[in-house]
Amino acid sequence: MQLNHNYYFFKSALSDQQCNAIIEAGLSDMTLTEDKKGKQATDATTFDNRQKGGEVSNAGKIAANHLTVQGRIKKGISDKDIYVRETKVGWLGQDWIFKLIHPFIHEENKRADWNFQWDFSETAQFTVYHPGMFYAWHPDSNPNPYVPFDPTDERQRRKDKDGTYIIHTDDDGKELEFDETYREGQFKGVKRYVPDAGFVDNPGQFNKIRKLSVTVNLTNPRNYKGGNLKFDMGPHHPKRYHTCTEIRPRGSIIVFPSHLYHQVTPVTEGTRYSLVMWNLGRPFV
Repeated sequence: MQLNHNYYFFKSALSDQQCNAIIEAGLSDMTLTEDKKGKQATDATTFDNRQKGGEVSNAGKIAANHLTVQGRIKKGISDKDIYVRETKVGWLGQDWIFKLIHPFIHEENKRADWNFQWDFSETAQFTVYHPGMFYAWHPDSNPNPYVPFDPTDERQRRKDKDGTYIIHTDDDGKELEFDETYREGQFKGVKRYVPDAGFVDNPGQFNKIRKLSVTVNLTNPRNYKGGNLKFDMGPHHPKRYHTCTEIRPRGSIIVFPSHLYHQVTPVTEGTRYSLVMWNLGRPFV
């Protein structure tokens, strides 16, 4: 896809107070999750479970870090030997966060001349990068639309490392069930199994793809080193790799097409907080 702009940004768009409020909400969510399910529950995952360690990881023990596919092959490192992500995450679905960020997405979608159709945002991800943490090269989008989840189909359920199916639970650890509001009640009373990659149980995501990705830098750049957002514009671009220092100032917001390959380089000092949001629409035709 040829674009006039590969990304668009607003520098220092959010105030310190707004950034602090998001950080507070994110850390609170992580604390609640860890108190309920343990420290590993806030370890970030990937679509194909290539994150470091964790209960459901299929990854190896070598950090991908800055490695490109070509670099890995040149060094003789197998894809099975690496892990591509090590971060901590929380999840934020508060309306005030979406009302705060959405106007910037609409504005940047127009200013960049993308004019992508989109009508839904996934739950926002609050990300924490401590020293050594990173997210290697990846796109945010999948070429195939999200598929409505059928909890009776075992092939669509997500498994733990021990092969058991993962089920949503309430705060007391009780297993949840689907009710009459999900897919016209056809799965009422069925356990709320966690969908595997590519399947979703949120009707707002049904048959849609990620089109626009958002990253908000919540941290003062004086408080951490490394942790840069970096883009791969493609092998035929005159400046293939671009380190996006433009959004280092706190409160900066960047929007980019979700198919664009990017990474977060390893944090070397301090802690980097950010907010990530994926915005969905009908598949391109």
